[in-house]
Amino acid sequence: MSPHTPARTGVPRARRLVVAVVIAAIVAAAGIRLVSSSATSLGDVLGEILDAPGEADGVVPDGVTVFDDEFPAVARLDPDLLGALRRAAADAAAQGVELHVNSGWRSARYQEQLLRHAVFEYGSPQEAARWVAPADKSAHVSGDAVDLGPVEATGWLSQHGAGYGLCQIYGNESWHYELRPEAARRGCPPMYADPTHDPRMR
Repeated sequence: MSPHTPARTGVPRARRLVVAVVIAAIVAAAGIRLVSSSATSLGDVLGEILDAPGEADGVVPDGVTVFDDEFPAVARLDPDLLGALRRAAADAAAQGVELHVNSGWRSARYQEQLLRHAVFEYGSPQEAARWVAPADKSAHVSGDAVDLGPVEATGWLSQHGAGYGLCQIYGNESWHYELRPEAARRGCPPMYADPTHDPRMR
């Protein structure tokens, strides 16, 4: 064996290590997790990074409010829902509470990615269904649901939201609100424990 052989074989290994570290850093920075056993190759990982949903799909940065029409997540909400949210937000602001939109309208592509991630995170489609609906049944995809924060905002809405027709729908999601216009007169309907108990999801 030549004395130079280790050096020649060592360089490709070092390069592979550098490439792996760089890819891992990119994946971590992008917040992307491999969500299926098929997403194990370099091409699959880069595909997820390059095809990640963006603002046009409903992704929102921190601090977006119900008045920020430049974000499709807000602008593409049902107009009646958006109107109720803005009336509530104006009154909440007068009491020092700001409503932030953590998620609103979503594209079907974004919703399906969230569902894949939920299956990965919770370990099964059945458990994931308690948190994320399929795109064809999601009230986010139709523009009929909004996830709000921070805790002060959802606390304010739990006390005052019914007056605007804004109701928490699921007991396990204090941030998820939908419009129920009759709630202004009758109060919000009983909550489902989670989306799997919602007849719309069947």
